[in-house]
Amino acid sequence: MSNYSSGLDRLLSQEMDRVRGKYVGLITNHTGTTRELRSNVDVLHDRDDVAVAALFGPEHGVRGSIQAGGEVVDHVDPKTGIPIYSLYGDTRKPTPDMLSKIDLLVFDIQDVGVRYYTYVSTMFYAIEACGENNVPFLVLDRYNPIGRRVEGNILEEGFESFVGALPMPQRHGMTVGELALWANTEFNYDAEVEVVKCQGWNGQYADAMDIPWVPPSPNIPSSVTSLVYPITCLFEGTNLSEGRGTANPFEYIGAPWIDPLDLAAAMRQKDLSGVLFRPVYFQPTFSKHVGEECGGVQVAVTDKGRVDSCLTGLTLLKTIFELYPQETNWRKPPEGAEIYAIDRLMGTDAVRNGLDRGKSAEEITADWKHDAQKFKEARTPYLLY
Repeated sequence: MSNYSSGLDRLLSQEMDRVRGKYVGLITNHTGTTRELRSNVDVLHDRDDVAVAALFGPEHGVRGSIQAGGEVVDHVDPKTGIPIYSLYGDTRKPTPDMLSKIDLLVFDIQDVGVRYYTYVSTMFYAIEACGENNVPFLVLDRYNPIGRRVEGNILEEGFESFVGALPMPQRHGMTVGELALWANTEFNYDAEVEVVKCQGWNGQYADAMDIPWVPPSPNIPSSVTSLVYPITCLFEGTNLSEGRGTANPFEYIGAPWIDPLDLAAAMRQKDLSGVLFRPVYFQPTFSKHVGEECGGVQVAVTDKGRVDSCLTGLTLLKTIFELYPQETNWRKPPEGAEIYAIDRLMGTDAVRNGLDRGKSAEEITADWKHDAQKFKEARTPYLLY
């Protein structure tokens, strides 16, 4: 087994002084496990030198059982009797009342490394709340499964949401601990933020880590999914299926009106680096096009170092729009909202507007390498590994 130790492992073995004798609040879910895959909730609850006074549930809940977008409600953990506050319902930021009975708020969740994955938004909101309420914030750090690569455009002002809380690119190449230090300083949250570093990670991808994969959410079932997620998540903003409701979420992209052989042939002609496209038929059991036979492609990353996630995703989307212009469209904003889902995901309306005006994926992404380089330089003081 790998020599990797998470921040949780290191807390338990070397750094318990940080929490000893304290009433702790814990933002976590099913990914907060030790090397032996024991839950941090259970491990800390069983100790007599620390008291877990409250749990805070992000999207999917503390035990990770709730599907994407499903409401997380306040309740009591049936195993430990600890109260659970929802941070994925009407309340997304810890309230003064929630923080009033704790000495320290701890964050221990495995991230996926992409801006629109909501766990980091939960963390940013919590750090802001800690700054406002003088509660120290401690991150138990974990590795980034898609490495140090930085890709994509910086989220623009006016497009902030829970799938993009701060101006950062799609792939940030940072751990949650590093992001916590960056956000606290750069956005003046004024919280007391500390990090228990993980050990044995120097930018490797998940498949090189030789540790068990704990699915961070129901639709990231494997490390393969984490590689395609920054390519295909943008399809959530369209009427195309992103493979939810199949055994291959985010690997399968399609719809009932797509001919998989035609689409795969068109994508092969694009000659994109580090990626292949296989024609597939699939029938989602939930989400978009439930129970309908869809045609499409399976996106397979063959070279992690060469694939351009953003260019690949936009090229696939542009190609489908060109092949099926009548059937393919953007998901409309929900009632009372103005911003399209695709604009929230991309942190800009330039992608939607550009594609609608016939721009190529290359034209739309032309400046994104410059954005990524700027962020790469800005993040340097906060890197821990």
